[in-house]
Amino acid sequence: MRTWILSLLVLLSGCAQLGSPVSDTKVAALLKDAAFAPSTQAVDADDLFTLSPAMQRHVRSPQFQATLREHGPVMGLLHALYDPRDLKLDYDATYTGTASETYAARKGNCLSLVIMTAAFARELGMTVRYQEVKVEETWNRERATYLVSSHVNLSLAPSARRFHDQDPESMLTIDFIPELGASRNRVTFLDETEIIALYMNNRAAEELVLGNNAQAYWWARAALLKNPELASAYNTLAVIYQRSGQPLMAEQVFRVALEREPDSLIVMQNLAPVLAANGKQAEAEAMTQRVARLYPAPPYHYFEQGMKAYQAGKFEQARKLFAREVARAPYNDEFHFWLGLANLQLGELTTAEKQLTLARENSVRSDTRERYAAKLAHLRGMTNAPRRN
Repeated sequence: MRTWILSLLVLLSGCAQLGSPVSDTKVAALLKDAAFAPSTQAVDADDLFTLSPAMQRHVRSPQFQATLREHGPVMGLLHALYDPRDLKLDYDATYTGTASETYAARKGNCLSLVIMTAAFARELGMTVRYQEVKVEETWNRERATYLVSSHVNLSLAPSARRFHDQDPESMLTIDFIPELGASRNRVTFLDETEIIALYMNNRAAEELVLGNNAQAYWWARAALLKNPELASAYNTLAVIYQRSGQPLMAEQVFRVALEREPDSLIVMQNLAPVLAANGKQAEAEAMTQRVARLYPAPPYHYFEQGMKAYQAGKFEQARKLFAREVARAPYNDEFHFWLGLANLQLGELTTAEKQLTLARENSVRSDTRERYAAKLAHLRGMTNAPRRN
């Protein structure tokens, strides 16, 4: 089960930036409220960690209380999170929810699950610490928008204890991808303000994917006002301007994003076409050449080549290219899916079934998992069908 923070090619989720601090005045100069319709919903995080009445009843329930008594508060909460008879959480990257929304749906992305877990932990009087785990960025695609993922988890300690990094007994780290949260990976500690800004940035990304540019603007604006150091929010805001037909504002904000992360593939790939649209052809070409030097085979490079080969009926070539993407991005469900289809076209039914299974297991959306499951069931029906002599 793969979990991550939603972001865009157009939006890099992360917390550590380069460059000098950004002043409130500089942020204000990047905002253009009059260009967007007023928000149709509350754009705040006032209830982000608020327990709903149903959550409060759950905490007081005999089953939950018995689990806490048996295992202690921290381990008891962990058991409740993973026990199929209790919370029975699932992963879905479609929406970043508040604690109460995630609880009601019994599913959410990485950030949603961290927020809900923290809300329960605070209700139980625990000490909570948020962490960004330094892992390789993961790319995905949603409605023609490229998504880039980073990862957060949290650590809990009973209220009577403090965190001691050299004493594992002083805390328990809860990670919805244990292999990513392992101690070999570096972490950056986040405060609650940074978590709130990441939530707002995710909401902006999700509205942008749906084509709701105005609503995306208000969420990105809120994220920057909450945390002016969040580089991903500048990239998000710039994409919103770009998609709203405001290339000059997009260029201005992309430049600030690039100041924060000078070698960001995401920002450079976004900025180059904006420069061209603004009549700065020489600078756009220089940016494109720089990207080619730094990233000769960017994410999805072999996949796009593989799709061309597949559509041309060159299935063996397509299989090799899809396999190259799978090798360097083993958690991308789309790569596994098309590698499975290429194998299916070549008559390799067993290998095709394996890849489709991996596609389903690594999918970040429940509806996509259902589609993969249907394809897999059809394939298994083919392999198990009686044969006529």
